[in-house]
Amino acid sequence: MTMRALATAVLVAMFSGPLLSQSTDVAPTFQAADVHVGTPQRYPFFEPFGIHGDHYELNDATMLDLVSTAYGVDAANVQGGPPWLERNRFDIGAKLPAGTSKEAAKLMLQALLAERFKLVVHTGSKPMPAYVLSVDKAGSKLKPAADDSASAGCDFKPQTPAPDTPNYIVFACHNLKLADFADDIHQWAGGYLSNPVVDQTDLKGGYDFTIKWSNRPDLAKQGADGITIFDAVEKQLGLKLDLLTAPRPVIVVDSVNDEPSPNAPGLDKLMPPQPPRTLEVATIKPATPGGHENWRITPDEVNLQGVSMRELIVLAWDLSPADKEVPVNAPKWLDSEKFDIHAKISNDSGLKNPPLVPFSRVRELLRELLTERFQMKTHMEEIPIDSYKLVAVNPRLKKADPTARTVCKEGPGADGKDPRTANPILGRLITCTDMSMPQFADELQRVANGYVYSPVLDSTGLKGSWDFTLSFSAVQQLGTSTDSAATGAPSTPNGAVPLLDAITKQLGLKLEKDKRPISVLVIDHIEEKPTEN
Repeated sequence: MTMRALATAVLVAMFSGPLLSQSTDVAPTFQAADVHVGTPQRYPFFEPFGIHGDHYELNDATMLDLVSTAYGVDAANVQGGPPWLERNRFDIGAKLPAGTSKEAAKLMLQALLAERFKLVVHTGSKPMPAYVLSVDKAGSKLKPAADDSASAGCDFKPQTPAPDTPNYIVFACHNLKLADFADDIHQWAGGYLSNPVVDQTDLKGGYDFTIKWSNRPDLAKQGADGITIFDAVEKQLGLKLDLLTAPRPVIVVDSVNDEPSPNAPGLDKLMPPQPPRTLEVATIKPATPGGHENWRITPDEVNLQGVSMRELIVLAWDLSPADKEVPVNAPKWLDSEKFDIHAKISNDSGLKNPPLVPFSRVRELLRELLTERFQMKTHMEEIPIDSYKLVAVNPRLKKADPTARTVCKEGPGADGKDPRTANPILGRLITCTDMSMPQFADELQRVANGYVYSPVLDSTGLKGSWDFTLSFSAVQQLGTSTDSAATGAPSTPNGAVPLLDAITKQLGLKLEKDKRPISVLVIDHIEEKPTEN
């Protein structure tokens, strides 16, 4: 049997088995549940808080996230469903019986989705790609854990390299099983590994090791010093990652509603609101000159070091970080004055393990803190600012299957073709399916951060939905300033391809400058120094 045939057989075996409970017992249910449509955010992301005491919470979750969580499968293994499965977002908070296990919580979530969204699914099988982690022909370089009783895990090691020296992503792992490493590396190296990773090494026990690699957009700049995740796994660990395809069990979404049924009457009595979480023991002080910038924000704590006031305002008000036009009426010192902020998020509930705080609420708390301590006065106003409109020149788009999901993702499409492999200066690859032009115009703020700061107006006149890929260079790869990069000039010192040039050449569309009224944050007053701690 060839190695490829063996790997395929192992993939089938690893992903075989029942995904749905075969028990005839009545499925457990949440004692109460609050389900509602999520609050729109500039950069939405799923927060799977899960179980905390008698509370269960999932925030900013697409229906794909919810089904994946409920059935314990990778999102790539959820097939079918309506076009909006990866776009519409929901928040779920529920009350649990004491001592509920993670497996029981999954069954409760399954029951909730069936009841509140009328979700219907079945199991099936489909050829699916996955990266197989195996031992390299030269042999493993891993050493067994020095202490096999130690807690297993990996620590991210932030790097502060000297100027003009490469910066790497570094993780130090201890007593880690390779099955867990396969799960972790899929999350850490998402810029390279757009498909799940499965362990086929047959190496048992835990291992101590450190692995480092280059962020994908940095490869071209680092040249010979650049390290892909594939080279890092092979040269540093003596393992390898191969992309293979094999039949895998999947969850198929037959039908689901795009809005949940109303919450039960008297929900506030079944789930009394928790005391509002606030920032406590908050300290703000000028940053140490020449110190390193450091960000640490968790659902329990805000710890920021060496962060400029502009960056703080961008974070708190959910603004575009590269847009120098906002906030309007900003004093010059917003960029030069930097601060250290440390604050704990209060717990007045009396619970030892209270529900975590969604990131949207952390933003609100930081906004309140800055407003109070810097005596800020602000308002939102419609002001004409530079923006873009999307127009059709000579469209080169493929008509979409209207039953496919509407989504733009980082990485290659179903054909697996990735121009970034041969040309690292194309640090970005966006694959869109079943995307209308108004939806694509809206999506550009998120997928083209650094180029597009404000809502894009669709002026293409193109109807229907389309499939396409778009490869371009990230702003930091252009070898020029962010402001001049946004002009989309096709010629750059290092051969990089700006977004505007890529859209015209690859899609037959064009982003044109368009000054129009857009709602922006205006600063009416702000003190340069915060009030005393």
